[in-house]
Amino acid sequence: MERVKFSLEFIFRASPSILYQFFTTPSRLIRWFCDEVDIQDDTFTFVWEGSEEVAELVEDIEDELIRFKWEDADDEEEYLEFKIEKSPVTGETILLVTDFCDDDEIDDQKQLWATQLDALKKETGG
Repeated sequence: MERVKFSLEFIFRASPSILYQFFTTPSRLIRWFCDEVDIQDDTFTFVWEGSEEVAELVEDIEDELIRFKWEDADDEEEYLEFKIEKSPVTGETILLVTDFCDDDEIDDQKQLWATQLDALKKETGG
């Protein structure tokens, strides 16, 4: 299978600083992203239904960008990125999610992210 990069855009009412906390704080990550998380320096160990995935935080710009590289990724170029921007026109917060998956799983992955981000919207008040 060929791996492909895809990006999704979501609009939030929450400020960039509030949204940023939901990507970097264990107590907030477990409210929408994973069942458990352990953070040691720049190493994040995420747990979903008993299965662990380890990611290194490779880029962190407060209130703007979080980028992880998965420890077990087949391709070193792959990453998971959350980019937070403020629309100068509407004042809304824009979240851009960039991820990678097999080319035959794009629709499923997009749906998974839509579900995850709906949960995040509920946690942040829209």
